[in-house]
Amino acid sequence: MNAEKNMGTNDRLIRLVVGVVLIALVFVGPQTPWGWLGLIPLATALMSWCPAYTLLNIRTNSDEEA
Repeated sequence: MNAEKNMGTNDRLIRLVVGVVLIALVFVGPQTPWGWLGLIPLATALMSWCPAYTLLNIRTNSDEEA
């Protein structure tokens, strides 16, 4: 799969933080399995690619970052 990066640095940072916080909820806090949904923003941040952005033709990265 040849996915072109469509996420900027700020977008990636926000997704990393949200993903880690959600996963942390599995172990502390309400300890609900819903926290595993944090894997989605974490994975998209690590790949710098969001499938929803591709479908909606959105890019948050600048041409210099690509």
